[in-house]
Amino acid sequence: MTPYRHPRLNCEPCGVNDTLHTPISPDGTPVLGHSYLVPARRGRAVRLAQGQGIRIVNTHGTQVCDTWAFSAENPYEFMSWEHARPAINRITPRVGDPLMSNRRRPILTLTEDSSIGVHDTLMSACDLYRFTTLGHHGYHDNCADNLRLALLAIGCVAPEVPQPLNLWMNIPVRQDLSVEWLAPVCRAGDHVVLRAEMDCIVVMSACPQDILPINGNDLTPVDVSFSVHAG
Repeated sequence: MTPYRHPRLNCEPCGVNDTLHTPISPDGTPVLGHSYLVPARRGRAVRLAQGQGIRIVNTHGTQVCDTWAFSAENPYEFMSWEHARPAINRITPRVGDPLMSNRRRPILTLTEDSSIGVHDTLMSACDLYRFTTLGHHGYHDNCADNLRLALLAIGCVAPEVPQPLNLWMNIPVRQDLSVEWLAPVCRAGDHVVLRAEMDCIVVMSACPQDILPINGNDLTPVDVSFSVHAG
């Protein structure tokens, strides 16, 4: 069986890692103010009530964090960059920008960004098929599976793998409209804060990419951390 035929449904992971067995709590509800780790190559899901903020920290300054948000009421409504880019009229969000759902209403708002604001909204989450095209043989941890597994770990199912907000991912668009795949340009300890505009589930993946320099020129994925705070 070729990897392109498995699994049949986009909600199913292509493989398993310990993301499935290590949720922050059985249903993803956080302890407010507590700092949680998203280990290298793994994912975590967390529930936010409307008005709460999630602070995501690039602990080492070199790690990309794929980030998604799903409505807690209806997981078929989720943060969608096909819909968010027209709403903010740019390809990278700035502080104050609403991050829109596929039903064209804010699901999150970017309220803080201590970095210089280099993030990506163009590239899909890495998946097993991506690593296959890059020459890897066999299973490889990937952000798409981390999303699926992180939601399964708290008793939810990803209806699909939407375009993530790739925090700190450095994909400059050249004048000729080609792109580059470069290492992050943020500093250790840089953070963003995303405010929930509805009850939602935020999922983060400490990207496992170790073939391209997306997670630093030494090609070594590392952890990020997060905490949830009252509005």
